[in-house]
Amino acid sequence: MAGKSPAAGSPRDDLGTPVDLRTPPRRVVSLVPSLTEAVARTCPEVLVAATQWCTHPADLAVERVRGTKNPDVRRIVELAPDLVLCNKEENRRLDVERLRAAGIPVWVTEIETVDEAMASLTRLCVEALGVDSPAWLTEARSVWAAPPPEPARAAVIPVWRDPWMVVGRNTFTGDIARRLGLRLVHADRPDRYPHVTPAELIEGVDLAVLPDEPYVFTETDGPEAFPDIPVALVEGRALTWYGPSLATARDTLTAQLARAAQPNS
Repeated sequence: MAGKSPAAGSPRDDLGTPVDLRTPPRRVVSLVPSLTEAVARTCPEVLVAATQWCTHPADLAVERVRGTKNPDVRRIVELAPDLVLCNKEENRRLDVERLRAAGIPVWVTEIETVDEAMASLTRLCVEALGVDSPAWLTEARSVWAAPPPEPARAAVIPVWRDPWMVVGRNTFTGDIARRLGLRLVHADRPDRYPHVTPAELIEGVDLAVLPDEPYVFTETDGPEAFPDIPVALVEGRALTWYGPSLATARDTLTAQLARAAQPNS
C-alpha cells in the first residue's frame, strides 16, 4: 500500500518532513528508548509498543517489537499505530521508509545537543502528541541552564572496546560532557564516534568517564586501560538519554564524576 500524502499544514518532524496528524494520536509505537520514556511519563495511555531496549520506566507493560536497528515492521503495521517515533541516529532510514510506504505516519527526531533535545521534545509533545509541555521538561530546562564548571577537564568517554570507540564531535553525549565541564580530547577528529588505538585512548587525558551502556564498563572491565588516570564509572542513561532523565542527569553525573577513583585506590 502506498503512503498517503500528508494534509496541507501538517506538522513537520525534526528533519522537516510533513507528518500526517489530523488528530492527536491515540496509538503510538516508539522505536527510541528516550522517546518511549518521554511518552510513558507524559501520556502513557497512547503507548502501545516499544523496542526491547526501552527499559524505562521499569514497569512499562507494552508489546515489544524487537530492537532499534531491526524492528518488526510487519508487526508494527499490524498494530495500526497513529504514529511511530524514530530518531535519525538510532533507527534505520529503510525502516522509516517501509513504515511510511505502509501508510504509517512517522515522526523522526534529530538531537545532537541539550538545547536541541529541549526544542525537539517540546515539539514532539505539543505538535505531534497534542499535549502540553510536561513538567519534567520544564525542570530539565532549568537544571541545564546553569553554566559549566571551569576550568574544563580533558576527558575521554569510551562507548565500546575491542576495538575502542569514543565519543567525538557533534554528539548529544559530547554536549552533556561540555556542560559538565569536560573537554573531550578526541572531539577534533572527523568521526562522531572515532575508533582509537589503546595509546590514542589515553593520550592527553586527565579523566576517563566509563558509562554502563552501550558497553557495560565496570570496576573490573575498563579502568585497567587507564593507568595513572582517574576513572569515573557513570550511569549511561544519564549520559546518553534525552527524555525525562534529563531532569536528574546533571546531579547524578556531577556526583559520579566527583567520586572518580584515583589509580590503585
